[in-house]
Amino acid sequence: MLDDLLNALDVRLADTDAALKVQHERDAPGRQPVHTVYVPADQFAAGLPARWGTEALALLDQHAPNPHHLAAATGLPERAVADALPRLRVKLATEPIEDLRIDFEDGYGYRPDTDEDADAQKAGQAIAALIGRDGGPFSLGLRVKSMEARDRRRGVRTLDLLVGSLCAALPDGRELPPMLPGRFVVTLPKVSSVAQVEAVLSVVEAIEDAHRLTAGTIGVELQIELPSAIQGATGAATVATLVTAAGPRCAGIHYGTYDYSAALGVAAAFQSLDHPVADHAKAVMLLAAVQAGVPAVDGSTNVMPTGSTADVHAAWRNHARLVRRSLERAYYQGWDMHPGHLVTRYLATYVFFRDALPTAVTRLTTYLARSSHGGGVVDEPATARALAAVILRGLDCGALTEDEVPLDVPQLRRLSRPRH
Repeated sequence: MLDDLLNALDVRLADTDAALKVQHERDAPGRQPVHTVYVPADQFAAGLPARWGTEALALLDQHAPNPHHLAAATGLPERAVADALPRLRVKLATEPIEDLRIDFEDGYGYRPDTDEDADAQKAGQAIAALIGRDGGPFSLGLRVKSMEARDRRRGVRTLDLLVGSLCAALPDGRELPPMLPGRFVVTLPKVSSVAQVEAVLSVVEAIEDAHRLTAGTIGVELQIELPSAIQGATGAATVATLVTAAGPRCAGIHYGTYDYSAALGVAAAFQSLDHPVADHAKAVMLLAAVQAGVPAVDGSTNVMPTGSTADVHAAWRNHARLVRRSLERAYYQGWDMHPGHLVTRYLATYVFFRDALPTAVTRLTTYLARSSHGGGVVDEPATARALAAVILRGLDCGALTEDEVPLDVPQLRRLSRPRH
């Protein structure tokens, strides 16, 4: 009788088991960039990442030449700043941009077709020159114009021209090298319907086929900028349906700070990452993203670190606060729009992960020893996975080194995987 009951349960729950298996497979840990840098397409060149790193270091030397001044400028504790600063300088010199997006949308605007055609082809050639270069980004891609009626023909043409130019500039002229598949993405802005997501998937598949790329080479990011992408007219949360429609190609969902806030009527002076409407939208995004096994990515600030030292310090303090706030709320990636943002992106991120290390090590040591001693906290497997993920994220971005982690890193990577 029991065997019959168990067999019946297996049949009844087969669909649920299959869905959970897919989710667990997508939840497998991997490096997530701490930011995405957006640059207008006409400003992009292969040397841009190195130039941004140089400019960030110059701003640091000019406006905060030592830990005391940098701590005062950012509002972060001086001891933590002094500890993180050498790593920050190394990062800016060796890998200043982790994820790069060449922008053909709002940051680029509407231009004559001949100009956008030329910029798309130049961008493809520049990407080819950047591949394999020391200090290049971990991942990259482009943001095209939306799938709305007035934009979609232009957006599709730009994507096709850029990919074609990129493939033609590579040595074999046919295939992206191993470092790019899964880390080359097209960002679709102003998503409002499942039909638009399905449309961009069909475009990407056609472009891969036309340029003889391996299926799945190009990922797709969805940019959430419209209220209808968060909640439909009936009150149903819609972002999950968009992510589900994107399927295995979905590389993440990005929050569009200013379009979304403006669409809800927030006055320009109050549009920010920490506005209540932003918190609501990102919380809904996070729920959908976690269940799909993709990152939910925070947006940007429009306060640039330019001008006088006082102006730069004010912008840095604002940005450092916002980065820290996002990290505390489990948004581990955001947008950066200026070389000066790199200073506070990495500084706040490094301080966050270095602060987290001692507690994570203590609690994981206790957990791995299956003991309730050592701090009086008995952690469950889900919490242990989160503790392991904190350390791994710190290692991936350069906040930590393996020498500083008195635990077996391969074991941490195994521990960070959800239970199958």
